[in-house]
Amino acid sequence: MTQTNSRLFDEVARLMSDAAGAANGIKKEIDSVVRGQAEKVLRDLEVVSREEFDAVKAMAQKARAENEALAERIAVLEGKAGSPGRSRAAATAKKAGAAKSAKAKTTQAKARTRTTRSSKSQTQSD
Repeated sequence: MTQTNSRLFDEVARLMSDAAGAANGIKKEIDSVVRGQAEKVLRDLEVVSREEFDAVKAMAQKARAENEALAERIAVLEGKAGSPGRSRAAATAKKAGAAKSAKAKTTQAKARTRTTRSSKSQTQSD
């Protein structure tokens, strides 16, 4: 009877190991199907990959650093332009801006005068 029990246990053990191997294969198959579906959903949602995100983030950081460097450079150049040895073009531009400002003020004053005259004539005609 000992040999019969031993054979029975050997068969049960073999069946259990086969079942474990089959379960492991099923698990791998399910994992690959779920991963494929998840990737499809993410692709349809147009979600970016981590690598693309990191690349764009690095580009943005580089652009920000360059922007700050250029802002500092502009500030230095504007500081030089504001010194007594200012260029002739900057002086001419300033004079032209002042002339435009004066002309605009004159135009506004004339418009106010017209408005005042038309208001007085309307009150006199009433």
